[in-house]
Amino acid sequence: MREPTSVGLLSLTTAVPSHVLEQKYASAISQKLFGAKMEDFDRLKGVFENAGIDRRYMAMPTEWYLAERGWNERSEAFVAAAIDLFCVTARRAADEAGLLLTEIDTVVFVTSTGVSTPSIEARAAQVLGLRPDVLRVPVFGLGCAGGVTGLAIASQLAGAEPGSTVLLVVVELCTLAFRLDKFTPANIVATALFGDGAAAAILRADTQPKLAKIEGALQHMWPDTLNIMGWNIDATGFEVVFDRAIPPFVRRNIRPVMDNFLEKWGIQSNDNSGSFRFHPGGTKVIEALENALGFASGSLNLEREVLRDFGNMSSPTALFVLKKELARQSAHPVILSALGPGFTASSVLMSRAA
Repeated sequence: MREPTSVGLLSLTTAVPSHVLEQKYASAISQKLFGAKMEDFDRLKGVFENAGIDRRYMAMPTEWYLAERGWNERSEAFVAAAIDLFCVTARRAADEAGLLLTEIDTVVFVTSTGVSTPSIEARAAQVLGLRPDVLRVPVFGLGCAGGVTGLAIASQLAGAEPGSTVLLVVVELCTLAFRLDKFTPANIVATALFGDGAAAAILRADTQPKLAKIEGALQHMWPDTLNIMGWNIDATGFEVVFDRAIPPFVRRNIRPVMDNFLEKWGIQSNDNSGSFRFHPGGTKVIEALENALGFASGSLNLEREVLRDFGNMSSPTALFVLKKELARQSAHPVILSALGPGFTASSVLMSRAA
C-alpha cells in the first residue's frame, strides 16, 4: 500500500464584506421589525445581548435588508457578492503562497447560502484568469461544517495528484437569508448570529508546508438528526432551521465521536484542550463543547474572539479560527472541527510547519 502523501497548507486568507452591522443596531432594528408582531419577542430579544457578538459584516447595505426581497433579488445579490469575495480571497491566498493564479490546477468552492449555475468558481475564473483546464469542484449544502470538510476535500485532491496545486475558496452570505415574513424563534436567533465572510487556502502535496501539514480527516454523521440544522427553501428564499436542542445534543454526543477520531489518529485522549479548535456556532455551543470535552472554562476563547468580531459566518468561520491559531506559537498539533447539517461532525488533523 502506498504511504499517505504529505499535503502542505501553503496559505490561508480571510475576508469580509465592507458593510458593518453593529450588534446594538441589529437588536434595535429587530425590535422595530418584530416586536409588535411576536408575542414572545421580549423573551427572545435577549439573544442579541447574550450572543457574544459585537459586530458582523453584510454583503449589502443595511437598507437593502429592510425591504421585502424575493428569490431573484437575493440570488442576484449572492452571485455578485460571492464572486467579489471569491476573487479577493483567492488573490490573497495566491500572493501569500508566492504563486500565480495560473498555477492553480484544481478549485474547490464551498457554499450553502446561494445557488448559481454556472457555479461561482466558474464565474470567478473568468475574472481571475484561471487556466481553461482547471478542475472545478463546487460543493453545496455542508453548512457550518463546510470549511473543515472543504479543507479535507482539497487535501485529498492534492494528495491524489502530488505536485498539483489546489485552491479552496469558502464563501457564505448568511445575511441574504434574512426574512421579514418569518416570525419564528429560529429567525430571531439567525438575525442575532449570522454574518457574511469568506476564506481561501492553497494546498499542494509533497512540498514544504508554510503553515501546516494535513495529516488526516474524519467525519461522523448521527442518524435521525436531519432536522437539527439546515435551510428550508421557498419562493422567497432560504429559511433557517435551528433546533434549540443543539447545545444539549453536543454535551451528550460529541465526546465519544471526538475520542473515536483521536483513537483513529493514534492520539491519547486524556487532555487535548491545547489542540482542538472549533467552529464557534454560538456561545452556548462553545460552552457545551468545553463542558463535554472536559476542557477548562475559557479554553475555547479564540473561538469566542472570532464570534465576537465576525458573528457566525457558517462555513468560513472555522477557517478564521484556524488562521488565528496558526499565528500563535505552539507545539501542539491542530484538530480543527465543526458541526453542520446532517447532523455531522467534521475534523481535520494538522501538524504545524517547522
